[in-house]
Amino acid sequence: MTGAEANASQIALRLTDIQKSYGDNHVLRDVNLTVAKGEFIVIVGPSGCGKTTLLRVIAGLEMPDAGEIVLFDEIVNEMSPAQRGVAMVFQSYALYPHLTVYKNLEFALDLAGLSREEIRNRITETARALSLTDYLGRKPSELSGGQRQRVALGRALVRQPRMFLFDEPLSNLDAGLRMNTRIEIADLHRTLHTPILYVTHDQTEAMTLADRIVVMRQGRIEQVGAPLELYNKPNNRFVAGFIGSPAMNFIDRDLLPSAEAACVGVRPEHLFIADDGPLSGKVLHHERLGTDTHVIVDVGAPEHLTVRLVGQQEFTRGDPITLDFAVEKAVFFDATGKRIVEPDAA
Repeated sequence: MTGAEANASQIALRLTDIQKSYGDNHVLRDVNLTVAKGEFIVIVGPSGCGKTTLLRVIAGLEMPDAGEIVLFDEIVNEMSPAQRGVAMVFQSYALYPHLTVYKNLEFALDLAGLSREEIRNRITETARALSLTDYLGRKPSELSGGQRQRVALGRALVRQPRMFLFDEPLSNLDAGLRMNTRIEIADLHRTLHTPILYVTHDQTEAMTLADRIVVMRQGRIEQVGAPLELYNKPNNRFVAGFIGSPAMNFIDRDLLPSAEAACVGVRPEHLFIADDGPLSGKVLHHERLGTDTHVIVDVGAPEHLTVRLVGQQEFTRGDPITLDFAVEKAVFFDATGKRIVEPDAA
Protein backbone atom coordinates (compact mmCIF):
# COMPACT_ATOMS: atom_id res chain seq x y z
CA MET A 1 0.00 0.00 0.00
CA THR A 2 1.42 3.38 -0.97
CA GLY A 3 1.61 6.30 1.43
CA ALA A 4 -1.21 8.05 -0.42
CA GLU A 5 -3.40 4.93 -0.21
CA ALA A 6 -2.64 4.56 3.49
CA ASN A 7 -3.63 8.15 4.13
CA ALA A 8 -6.81 7.73 2.06
CA SER A 9 -7.80 4.69 4.13
CA GLN A 10 -7.83 6.88 7.25
CA ILE A 11 -10.30 9.41 5.80
CA ALA A 12 -13.92 9.29 7.00
CA LEU A 13 -15.23 12.31 5.08
CA ARG A 14 -14.00 14.42 2.20
CA LEU A 15 -15.90 17.49 1.00
CA THR A 16 -14.75 19.01 -2.28
CA ASP A 17 -15.93 22.42 -3.54
CA ILE A 18 -19.38 22.15 -1.92
CA GLN A 19 -21.85 24.84 -3.04
CA LYS A 20 -25.38 25.45 -1.79
CA SER A 21 -27.79 28.32 -2.49
CA TYR A 22 -31.39 29.09 -1.69
CA GLY A 23 -32.43 31.50 -4.43
CA ASP A 24 -30.02 34.44 -4.24
CA ASN A 25 -28.75 33.39 -0.80
CA HIS A 26 -25.40 31.62 -1.31
CA VAL A 27 -25.21 29.57 1.91
CA LEU A 28 -22.16 27.38 1.23
CA ARG A 29 -19.26 28.59 -0.91
CA ASP A 30 -16.37 26.37 -2.03
CA VAL A 31 -16.35 24.28 1.15
CA ASN A 32 -13.41 21.88 1.27
CA LEU A 33 -12.83 19.72 4.34
CA THR A 34 -11.25 16.35 5.17
CA VAL A 35 -12.16 14.49 8.37
CA ALA A 36 -10.10 11.55 9.61
CA LYS A 37 -11.60 8.38 11.03
CA GLY A 38 -12.16 8.82 14.76
CA GLU A 39 -11.74 12.60 14.61
CA PHE A 40 -13.90 15.03 16.62
CA ILE A 41 -14.55 18.15 14.51
CA VAL A 42 -16.35 21.17 16.00
CA ILE A 43 -17.84 23.72 13.59
CA VAL A 44 -18.31 27.29 14.83
CA GLY A 45 -19.26 30.61 13.31
CA PRO A 46 -21.87 33.37 13.57
CA SER A 47 -25.57 32.68 13.00
CA GLY A 48 -26.33 32.25 9.31
CA CYS A 49 -22.79 31.25 8.31
CA GLY A 50 -23.90 27.83 6.98
CA LYS A 51 -23.00 25.48 9.86
CA THR A 52 -26.32 23.63 10.04
CA THR A 53 -26.74 23.57 6.27
CA LEU A 54 -23.34 21.89 5.98
CA LEU A 55 -24.41 19.15 8.41
CA ARG A 56 -27.67 18.65 6.50
CA VAL A 57 -25.80 18.33 3.20
CA ILE A 58 -23.50 15.69 4.70
CA ALA A 59 -26.50 13.82 6.15
CA GLY A 60 -28.34 13.88 2.83
CA LEU A 61 -31.21 16.03 4.11
CA GLU A 62 -30.16 18.72 1.61
CA MET A 63 -28.58 18.28 -1.80
CA PRO A 64 -25.55 20.41 -2.73
CA ASP A 65 -25.77 22.45 -5.91
CA ALA A 66 -22.21 21.43 -6.78
CA GLY A 67 -19.29 19.58 -5.28
CA GLU A 68 -18.56 16.05 -4.11
CA ILE A 69 -19.24 14.30 -0.79
CA VAL A 70 -17.18 11.19 -0.08
CA LEU A 71 -17.96 9.10 3.01
CA PHE A 72 -15.61 6.21 3.75
CA ASP A 73 -14.36 6.04 0.14
CA GLU A 74 -17.87 6.21 -1.37
CA ILE A 75 -19.31 9.15 -3.30
CA VAL A 76 -22.68 9.64 -1.58
CA ASN A 77 -24.17 12.64 -3.42
CA GLU A 78 -26.97 10.50 -4.83
CA MET A 79 -27.48 8.34 -1.73
CA SER A 80 -30.46 8.74 0.59
CA PRO A 81 -29.88 9.69 4.25
CA ALA A 82 -30.51 6.09 5.34
CA GLN A 83 -27.90 4.76 2.90
CA ARG A 84 -25.15 7.08 4.18
CA GLY A 85 -24.81 5.48 7.58
CA VAL A 86 -24.72 8.74 9.54
CA ALA A 87 -26.86 9.76 12.51
CA MET A 88 -27.85 13.35 13.28
CA VAL A 89 -28.73 14.72 16.72
CA PHE A 90 -30.71 17.95 16.51
CA GLN A 91 -30.98 20.97 18.80
CA SER A 92 -34.58 19.99 19.61
CA TYR A 93 -35.00 16.60 21.24
CA ALA A 94 -37.56 15.52 18.58
CA LEU A 95 -38.74 12.59 20.70
CA TYR A 96 -42.07 10.85 20.16
CA PRO A 97 -44.07 12.08 23.21
CA HIS A 98 -46.52 9.15 23.21
CA LEU A 99 -43.77 6.50 23.22
CA THR A 100 -41.63 5.29 26.11
CA VAL A 101 -37.88 5.75 26.10
CA TYR A 102 -37.52 2.12 25.01
CA LYS A 103 -39.91 2.61 22.10
CA ASN A 104 -38.16 5.84 21.08
CA LEU A 105 -34.88 3.96 20.92
CA GLU A 106 -36.50 1.01 19.18
CA PHE A 107 -38.24 2.96 16.41
CA ALA A 108 -35.39 3.28 13.87
CA LEU A 109 -34.19 -0.26 14.54
CA ASP A 110 -37.67 -1.61 13.77
CA LEU A 111 -37.65 0.25 10.46
CA ALA A 112 -34.22 -1.24 9.71
CA GLY A 113 -35.68 -4.75 10.11
CA LEU A 114 -33.38 -5.94 12.88
CA SER A 115 -34.31 -9.01 14.90
CA ARG A 116 -35.99 -8.57 18.28
CA GLU A 117 -32.91 -9.96 20.03
CA GLU A 118 -30.55 -7.58 18.24
CA ILE A 119 -32.84 -4.63 19.01
CA ARG A 120 -33.03 -5.59 22.69
CA ASN A 121 -29.24 -6.00 22.93
CA ARG A 122 -28.54 -2.65 21.30
CA ILE A 123 -31.03 -0.79 23.48
CA THR A 124 -29.72 -2.45 26.65
CA GLU A 125 -26.13 -1.54 25.76
CA THR A 126 -27.00 2.04 24.81
CA ALA A 127 -29.14 2.60 27.90
CA ARG A 128 -26.31 1.37 30.11
CA ALA A 129 -23.79 3.69 28.39
CA LEU A 130 -26.05 6.72 28.85
CA SER A 131 -27.38 5.85 32.34
CA LEU A 132 -30.92 5.43 30.99
CA THR A 133 -31.61 1.88 32.13
CA ASP A 134 -33.95 2.99 34.93
CA TYR A 135 -35.95 5.24 32.56
CA LEU A 136 -36.73 2.91 29.67
CA GLY A 137 -40.38 2.61 30.72
CA ARG A 138 -40.97 6.37 31.05
CA LYS A 139 -42.29 8.80 28.46
CA PRO A 140 -40.43 12.02 27.55
CA SER A 141 -42.76 14.18 29.65
CA GLU A 142 -41.60 12.28 32.74
CA LEU A 143 -37.92 13.08 32.12
CA SER A 144 -35.72 16.05 32.88
CA GLY A 145 -34.17 18.08 30.08
CA GLY A 146 -30.84 16.34 30.52
CA GLN A 147 -32.46 12.90 30.42
CA ARG A 148 -34.39 13.79 27.26
CA GLN A 149 -31.18 14.96 25.62
CA ARG A 150 -29.54 11.65 26.51
CA VAL A 151 -32.48 9.80 24.92
CA ALA A 152 -32.01 11.87 21.75
CA LEU A 153 -28.32 10.97 21.83
CA GLY A 154 -29.19 7.33 22.47
CA ARG A 155 -31.54 7.24 19.49
CA ALA A 156 -28.53 8.10 17.30
CA LEU A 157 -26.12 5.85 19.18
CA VAL A 158 -28.34 2.76 19.02
CA ARG A 159 -28.15 2.80 15.21
CA GLN A 160 -24.36 2.27 15.39
CA PRO A 161 -23.71 4.80 12.63
CA ARG A 162 -20.43 5.34 10.83
CA MET A 163 -20.50 9.03 11.74
CA PHE A 164 -22.34 11.32 14.17
CA LEU A 165 -23.58 14.80 13.26
CA PHE A 166 -24.54 17.03 16.22
CA ASP A 167 -26.41 20.31 15.68
CA GLU A 168 -26.12 22.33 18.93
CA PRO A 169 -27.32 19.37 21.00
CA LEU A 170 -26.72 21.00 24.40
CA SER A 171 -28.09 24.50 23.80
CA ASN A 172 -31.37 23.77 25.63
CA LEU A 173 -29.63 22.63 28.82
CA ASP A 174 -28.53 24.71 31.79
CA ALA A 175 -24.83 25.17 32.52
CA GLY A 176 -24.49 22.22 34.90
CA LEU A 177 -26.25 19.78 32.60
CA ARG A 178 -24.25 21.04 29.61
CA MET A 179 -21.01 20.22 31.41
CA ASN A 180 -22.19 16.75 32.45
CA THR A 181 -23.52 15.90 28.99
CA ARG A 182 -20.36 17.28 27.37
CA ILE A 183 -18.34 14.85 29.47
CA GLU A 184 -20.65 11.99 28.43
CA ILE A 185 -20.21 12.85 24.74
CA ALA A 186 -16.43 13.04 25.14
CA ASP A 187 -16.41 9.67 26.94
CA LEU A 188 -18.55 8.08 24.22
CA HIS A 189 -16.22 9.38 21.54
CA ARG A 190 -13.20 7.96 23.34
CA THR A 191 -14.97 4.61 23.66
CA LEU A 192 -16.50 4.31 20.19
CA HIS A 193 -13.91 6.30 18.22
CA THR A 194 -16.65 7.17 15.72
CA PRO A 195 -16.00 10.42 13.82
CA ILE A 196 -18.12 13.37 14.98
CA LEU A 197 -19.01 16.70 13.39
CA TYR A 198 -20.41 18.97 16.07
CA VAL A 199 -21.95 22.43 15.56
CA THR A 200 -22.04 24.80 18.53
CA HIS A 201 -22.04 28.46 19.55
CA ASP A 202 -20.45 27.58 22.89
CA GLN A 203 -16.74 28.44 23.14
CA THR A 204 -16.18 25.98 25.99
CA GLU A 205 -17.66 23.10 24.00
CA ALA A 206 -15.52 23.98 20.99
CA MET A 207 -12.25 24.35 22.89
CA THR A 208 -12.68 21.29 25.14
CA LEU A 209 -14.25 18.73 22.78
CA ALA A 210 -12.56 19.32 19.43
CA ASP A 211 -9.56 17.63 17.90
CA ARG A 212 -9.89 20.39 15.31
CA ILE A 213 -12.16 23.42 15.03
CA VAL A 214 -13.65 24.66 11.75
CA VAL A 215 -14.41 28.40 11.74
CA MET A 216 -17.00 29.48 9.16
CA ARG A 217 -18.12 32.90 7.92
CA GLN A 218 -20.64 33.68 5.18
CA GLY A 219 -20.62 30.12 3.86
CA ARG A 220 -16.85 29.78 3.69
CA ILE A 221 -14.30 28.06 5.89
CA GLU A 222 -11.96 30.70 7.33
CA GLN A 223 -9.59 28.36 9.18
CA VAL A 224 -9.29 24.76 10.36
CA GLY A 225 -6.96 23.77 13.16
CA ALA A 226 -6.44 22.47 16.67
CA PRO A 227 -8.11 24.63 19.36
CA LEU A 228 -4.90 26.19 20.66
CA GLU A 229 -3.57 26.69 17.14
CA LEU A 230 -6.59 28.85 16.32
CA TYR A 231 -6.33 30.60 19.68
CA ASN A 232 -2.64 31.42 19.35
CA LYS A 233 -2.19 31.69 15.57
CA PRO A 234 -5.44 32.84 13.95
CA ASN A 235 -5.23 33.34 10.19
CA ASN A 236 -7.07 36.63 10.29
CA ARG A 237 -8.77 39.16 12.49
CA PHE A 238 -12.17 37.47 12.16
CA VAL A 239 -10.92 34.14 13.54
CA ALA A 240 -8.93 35.96 16.23
CA GLY A 241 -12.03 37.79 17.41
CA PHE A 242 -14.33 34.78 17.19
CA ILE A 243 -12.21 32.24 19.09
CA GLY A 244 -11.74 32.96 22.78
CA SER A 245 -13.88 34.32 25.60
CA PRO A 246 -13.49 37.12 26.48
CA ALA A 247 -12.65 37.99 22.89
CA MET A 248 -9.26 39.19 21.72
CA ASN A 249 -8.56 42.92 22.05
CA PHE A 250 -7.70 44.82 18.87
CA ILE A 251 -5.44 47.82 19.37
CA ASP A 252 -5.23 50.27 16.49
CA ARG A 253 -1.84 51.45 15.24
CA ASP A 254 -2.80 55.02 16.14
CA LEU A 255 -2.54 54.03 19.81
CA LEU A 256 0.83 52.36 19.24
CA PRO A 257 2.82 54.62 16.94
CA SER A 258 5.80 52.26 16.91
CA ALA A 259 3.79 49.29 15.63
CA GLU A 260 4.41 48.32 12.00
CA ALA A 261 1.10 46.48 11.70
CA ALA A 262 -2.27 48.12 11.05
CA CYS A 263 -3.65 46.40 14.14
CA VAL A 264 -2.33 44.43 17.11
CA GLY A 265 -4.37 41.63 18.67
CA VAL A 266 -3.87 40.97 22.37
CA ARG A 267 -5.68 38.38 24.48
CA PRO A 268 -7.18 39.77 27.74
CA GLU A 269 -4.80 37.64 29.82
CA HIS A 270 -1.79 39.18 28.04
CA LEU A 271 -2.70 42.76 29.02
CA PHE A 272 -1.46 43.96 32.38
CA ILE A 273 -1.37 47.11 34.49
CA ALA A 274 1.91 49.01 34.19
CA ASP A 275 2.76 52.53 35.38
CA ASP A 276 4.77 53.28 32.24
CA GLY A 277 2.62 51.37 29.75
CA PRO A 278 1.77 52.79 26.29
CA LEU A 279 -2.01 52.50 26.76
CA SER A 280 -3.73 55.01 29.04
CA GLY A 281 -7.43 55.06 29.79
CA LYS A 282 -10.09 54.80 32.46
CA VAL A 283 -12.05 51.97 34.01
CA LEU A 284 -15.58 51.61 32.65
CA HIS A 285 -16.60 48.45 34.48
CA HIS A 286 -15.18 45.41 36.21
CA GLU A 287 -16.57 41.91 36.55
CA ARG A 288 -15.86 39.84 39.68
CA LEU A 289 -15.63 36.17 38.69
CA GLY A 290 -14.00 34.83 41.84
CA THR A 291 -10.80 33.38 40.40
CA ASP A 292 -10.49 36.20 37.82
CA THR A 293 -11.39 39.86 37.54
CA HIS A 294 -12.24 41.30 34.12
CA VAL A 295 -11.66 45.04 33.72
CA ILE A 296 -13.24 46.93 30.81
CA VAL A 297 -11.08 49.93 29.89
CA ASP A 298 -11.82 52.95 27.67
CA VAL A 299 -8.59 54.02 25.91
CA GLY A 300 -10.24 56.55 23.60
CA ALA A 301 -10.76 54.09 20.74
CA PRO A 302 -14.02 52.78 19.23
CA GLU A 303 -13.42 49.40 20.89
CA HIS A 304 -12.88 49.07 24.62
CA LEU A 305 -10.18 46.78 25.97
CA THR A 306 -10.77 43.85 28.30
CA VAL A 307 -8.08 42.95 30.83
CA ARG A 308 -8.16 39.58 32.60
CA LEU A 309 -6.47 39.79 35.99
CA VAL A 310 -5.88 36.82 38.25
CA GLY A 311 -7.61 36.90 41.60
CA GLN A 312 -10.14 39.19 43.27
CA GLN A 313 -9.46 42.86 42.63
CA GLU A 314 -11.57 46.00 43.07
CA PHE A 315 -11.86 49.03 40.81
CA THR A 316 -14.05 52.14 40.66
CA ARG A 317 -15.62 53.40 37.48
CA GLY A 318 -13.52 56.28 36.14
CA ASP A 319 -10.27 55.16 37.77
CA PRO A 320 -7.26 56.08 35.58
CA ILE A 321 -5.38 53.01 34.39
CA THR A 322 -2.26 52.42 32.30
CA LEU A 323 -1.74 49.16 30.43
CA ASP A 324 1.02 47.28 28.69
CA PHE A 325 1.02 43.90 26.95
CA ALA A 326 3.28 40.94 26.29
CA VAL A 327 4.60 41.65 22.79
CA GLU A 328 5.69 38.04 22.26
CA LYS A 329 2.09 36.93 22.80
CA ALA A 330 0.55 39.55 20.49
CA VAL A 331 -0.78 38.86 16.99
CA PHE A 332 -0.20 41.43 14.26
CA PHE A 333 -2.60 42.07 11.38
CA ASP A 334 -2.22 44.00 8.13
CA ALA A 335 -4.75 46.46 6.72
CA THR A 336 -6.78 43.64 5.15
CA GLY A 337 -7.11 41.84 8.50
CA LYS A 338 -4.68 39.04 7.59
CA ARG A 339 -2.20 37.89 10.22
CA ILE A 340 1.37 39.02 9.61
CA VAL A 341 3.54 35.95 10.05
CA GLU A 342 7.11 36.43 11.15
CA PRO A 343 9.55 34.11 9.26
CA ASP A 344 10.62 32.38 12.48
CA ALA A 345 7.07 32.19 13.89
CA ALA A 346 5.15 30.63 11.02
